[in-house]
Amino acid sequence: MAESGKAEATQGEKQQKPILPYLVLPAAEGEKAYLTGVKCRSCGAAYLGERMACGKCFAVDDFDELKFSDHGTLRAFTIVYRTAPSIEVPFIAAIIDLPEGTAVKANLGGVEPEGEKVAALLGKKLEMYTEAVRTDQEGNDVVVFKYRPAA
Repeated sequence: MAESGKAEATQGEKQQKPILPYLVLPAAEGEKAYLTGVKCRSCGAAYLGERMACGKCFAVDDFDELKFSDHGTLRAFTIVYRTAPSIEVPFIAAIIDLPEGTAVKANLGGVEPEGEKVAALLGKKLEMYTEAVRTDQEGNDVVVFKYRPAA
């Protein structure tokens, strides 16, 4: 499986840390972040992250690594108005269909959290981007992936 995050930095140097193990951050300038996972050799089902068994055909340890596309289409969304303390609201929680045959849950950015504006994006192409959302106890940036309307 691909190594998540950037290469080890020298002691005391600020790093970027992915919020999930299947978010791979760029290791060099000019590279793009991507999502990684596996694809079942038996049936072709794709999954984010690592798997020991296929949920579709039940094959065990029969996977190839997969680098997911950085785009998808908006399948569903909800606008969240209440959440845990210190999380800014409203925000758009979405389900994005990826061309590899699976879907991912992520927040949607680049559009006002208004029902009609977001509904107009249903079935439309979105692109993935990353954003630092907080700093951890060691002073490193914690990075999430989000989607926005494609240019």
